[in-house]
Amino acid sequence: MLWYKAWLETRWRFLIGLAILMASACGTVFIYPQVQRLIPLAPSVDAGGELGRRVQEAVQLSREYRGYVWSQWFRQNLIQMWTVFAALLGAGGLLSQSSGGAVLYTLSMPASRTRLLGVRAAAGLVELVALAVVPSLLIPLLSPAVGDSYSVVDALAHSACLFLGGAVFFGLAVLLSTVFADIWRPLLIALAAAAVIAIGEQFVRDVSPVGLFRLMNGETYFRTRHLPWTGLLVTTAATTALLYGAASSIARRDF
Repeated sequence: MLWYKAWLETRWRFLIGLAILMASACGTVFIYPQVQRLIPLAPSVDAGGELGRRVQEAVQLSREYRGYVWSQWFRQNLIQMWTVFAALLGAGGLLSQSSGGAVLYTLSMPASRTRLLGVRAAAGLVELVALAVVPSLLIPLLSPAVGDSYSVVDALAHSACLFLGGAVFFGLAVLLSTVFADIWRPLLIALAAAAVIAIGEQFVRDVSPVGLFRLMNGETYFRTRHLPWTGLLVTTAATTALLYGAASSIARRDF
């Protein structure tokens, strides 16, 4: 019953996110032949500074299919959209129901508040796994259509980095949802935090080898074929701490 209720609360956010990400994955694959035709024109692009460096880096990565997929899908399209839906799936909960009678019905169930939040958080995490894995598996599935191939192992490894690293934004939204009685403030604050982190990492990119979004896009795995276990363990611990804080907050809440 609790699992079904959690699904009903989040199903449209999840299904819309899945549809958008799957469409984006298809576009990433099928646009590759056009990208290959444009690569010979890249040396004629006259752009200096940081923009020029980024253009040249993208061109070099796109010369081979694996580099193109990582650059366009795992480092850009997937990570950006997935982070939005991670915050969106985490936002809401008991407090967002408090304007009507739904919260009274929920609290009348034979389950503790901690279990109510735990089931909803677990359901959201399962949905996030699907949002990371299912669209990414379309890459190896569709790649033969453009005359290339992509490893299923690589797709799963990058999906694991994305989920384990990015779940902190889901945990933050869940925690904020025990403080604010609406969906939008937890969502916007979590996304603002993601934006600040992303911008900060760009400024320190040349002096710091670590970063949350680098962890999420699996850059270490792409370049070395080794998963960044230390970073993944740290972010997993941070997500656990955020969800524990949310459970403690909702347990003390006076409805």
